[in-house]
Amino acid sequence: MRANTGVQHGFTLIELIAGIVVFGVALAIVTSLVASQSRRSIDPIWQVRAVELGHSLLNEISAKPFDENSDPLGGTTRCNEATPCTSSGQLGPDGAETRANFDDIDDYHGLDVESAAITNSLNETLQSPNGALYQGFRAQVSVFYDDNTDGFNDDDADGDGTPDSGNVIGNTKLIRIIITTPGGDAVPISLYAVNY
Repeated sequence: MRANTGVQHGFTLIELIAGIVVFGVALAIVTSLVASQSRRSIDPIWQVRAVELGHSLLNEISAKPFDENSDPLGGTTRCNEATPCTSSGQLGPDGAETRANFDDIDDYHGLDVESAAITNSLNETLQSPNGALYQGFRAQVSVFYDDNTDGFNDDDADGDGTPDSGNVIGNTKLIRIIITTPGGDAVPISLYAVNY
């Protein structure tokens, strides 16, 4: 038989509380590291989707004629030869035009769509198995004359970022698309269109 020596084995209440506090602090640190990494893991997917959306819009826009006054069938007369191109103050949709019937590059000026409103040129919502493909995305388009190809609006005489006279007519338009991801990152995509 074993004699009872009176020695107890185990943890005291203070040791248990100290262990729980240490475990809680370690768990909080690990959780914060994992949470920040999970946010970063979706960023590349959003960036790829933003570039795909931007290129899709750019392809759609660049397939249109240079100007309302251009020959859409590729004739020999360009605008600014027999008739002037659209003035800078008139860039944008003509009258009641909607995206489904935009017929030239500058009709897209001012296009600003987001989430489920982002559609293809036939006004069909782009779907994925989980819903709208571009949920949380925003696409903004601006088109302006930039004959000196410096990336700035030729009609901005004072450099404040806004057109002044609205009377500039050129032969080079800059199509600038900015896609904003759900994380708030802006992805700019640009292309020059030339009146040829």
